[in-house]
Amino acid sequence: MLLDILSDLLKINGVLLIIKNNAAISEIRSNSLHIKQKEKWITIGENDGPAHMHINTELIQTAEFVEEKRPDRTSFSVQFFDQNHERILGAFFTKMYDENNDANFERKKIYEKLCQKHGFKIQF
Repeated sequence: MLLDILSDLLKINGVLLIIKNNAAISEIRSNSLHIKQKEKWITIGENDGPAHMHINTELIQTAEFVEEKRPDRTSFSVQFFDQNHERILGAFFTKMYDENNDANFERKKIYEKLCQKHGFKIQF
């Protein structure tokens, strides 16, 4: 099921995958990334390419669709958490607003459709 939602996210242009801890941040755009699973590891990107990530499927326990309201806009993401509810990976939808700060309703429909398909909160 984790592979399914990650695969769906990688099919969407303009999703930014972010791995963050208190010492480093890694960002990879979803555009045309490959995904595969071997045993407990999911690899996003090409192993020999300039950027890729390995995700331990045994450590991700839940995923949640998150809408964060800010003063001038709302951000949309799917966030993946470990058993302590620490975020392992965030998939942030970009291009949700145009240059005039108007909402892009087509992008929001894509986000909402993905949420309907997988559910607001997912247990793995």
